[in-house]
Amino acid sequence: MQGPAIHVENLSLQLGNSPILSAMHFTVRAGSIHCFIGPNGGGKTSTLRCILGQMPHTGNIRIDWRENRTIGYVPQLIEMEKTLPLSIDNFLTIVSQNKPAFTSTRKEAKVLIDRALERVGLTDKRNFMIGSLSGGERQRLLFAQALIPSPSLIVLDEPMTSLDEGGARVFEALIKQQHDEGNTVLWINHDLDQVEKMADDITVIDKRVIATGAVQDTLSADMKRGVFSKAAGGQA
Repeated sequence: MQGPAIHVENLSLQLGNSPILSAMHFTVRAGSIHCFIGPNGGGKTSTLRCILGQMPHTGNIRIDWRENRTIGYVPQLIEMEKTLPLSIDNFLTIVSQNKPAFTSTRKEAKVLIDRALERVGLTDKRNFMIGSLSGGERQRLLFAQALIPSPSLIVLDEPMTSLDEGGARVFEALIKQQHDEGNTVLWINHDLDQVEKMADDITVIDKRVIATGAVQDTLSADMKRGVFSKAAGGQA
């Protein structure tokens, strides 16, 4: 097992005069699939950004790294200019080496790119322009770039929102593979059926920690009806 454990103690976040998160405590077990769930506007993405060191906060966040301290991040969606003359291969070359993609790909980078493309099922499209890809293919490309540095912590910010059923199955297989390799997966997810099927643990967030623990002990029918029927706006 190479994925880190994450310990969050008394995490609070305030933006201006607006409290976003309050006195949060939870633990992400090493090598687990841990899902953040809760209503829109509850603070899931803000919690994730605090863990990644992207937002000022109070409290303590400790990541128990092993030798590999690399994070792979897959966002919900990014807009790509359809006329950009950039192929899949060019894009992955840019993110995997510190030299221009139009020169050449280092041998070490090519091995990593080949492996990532094979994992996400895009090997036969490596010379396709990014603008020609479907939404699901673009998401698989983002997963490929997250895998290239061989991370021990995979962070997923609702990457399946725009995927069809086939695309979702591909992502599920990729996530399971990361779990099987001992990596830690931190995942914001609204699909409760998927959460029940795949997650080891969950933390239910609505400005604070509503509940946290193993899926089978935490995600009750009352929890689903109560937390997820709430209408909330603002930042997730």
